[in-house]
Amino acid sequence: VERGIEVSVIPGASAVLSALAVSGLPTDRFAFDGFLPRKSGERRKAFENLLTETRTVIFFESPHRILESLQDAAAVLGNERRASVSRELTKKFEQTVRGSLAELVDWAQGEIKGEIVLVISGAKPATATIEDLVPIVLSQREAGLSLKQAVAEVAAAHNVSKSDLYQRTLEAKAQVSETPSKHPKLR
Repeated sequence: VERGIEVSVIPGASAVLSALAVSGLPTDRFAFDGFLPRKSGERRKAFENLLTETRTVIFFESPHRILESLQDAAAVLGNERRASVSRELTKKFEQTVRGSLAELVDWAQGEIKGEIVLVISGAKPATATIEDLVPIVLSQREAGLSLKQAVAEVAAAHNVSKSDLYQRTLEAKAQVSETPSKHPKLR
């Protein structure tokens, strides 16, 4: 895949393993979670449960919902998370598209047909602590994002808990308001 060579799979009993094999994503540890929920709120909750999952995760999806599912995945997991969409595996019109979730959202804007398998790479292990991320949240807040938006974006980008980051940011803001002369920008 990295060298631009077309990868295909000999027909077999498992679309899950076929999609994983052609995805170009890590195959050493993976999970299959069946079909994604139909409703956006439930899908987003499913993706939130995967924020820190380091295994590659595989789903079946309807061609009528793949765009919305990719949009929800990008909103929760981050636009840059790597993924692939395979359709019509082992059939005449087999296709696998690989890229970031944002790139796959763009690809899915057209009419999509066929049986779909979505493969999403696992989260990278967190390297920053919550305390390291609070200043980033506060700077995004100063740039005009709501606190909720800033926390969601930073948490997704760094694979940390949104609720923990939100709570720590509130605590940092409370400490600043107790000593306003030291940090006037953080109010």
